[in-house]
Amino acid sequence: MTKLKLGHVETDKAIRVSIKLPPTVYRNLLAYAEALAAAHHQEVLKPDKIIPAMVEQFMATDRGFAKVRNQTPAAPPLQQPS
Repeated sequence: MTKLKLGHVETDKAIRVSIKLPPTVYRNLLAYAEALAAAHHQEVLKPDKIIPAMVEQFMATDRGFAKVRNQTPAAPPLQQPS
């Protein structure tokens, strides 16, 4: 079986963000969700559950971002909207 870059997806409470995706990207997200479910023997997650994990994985493995992040002071934590 193909090893996917994305592992188990946590489903914590999140901050809502709205984005528009091209249809091809959306279809690929659906296909990725199916592949992820098959790889981990779990139910197929909706794209809104896997997109945050994908973005997090991307940022965690982006060496350029890590370099910039380490050079800037830590930002204050985000406050949850009430």
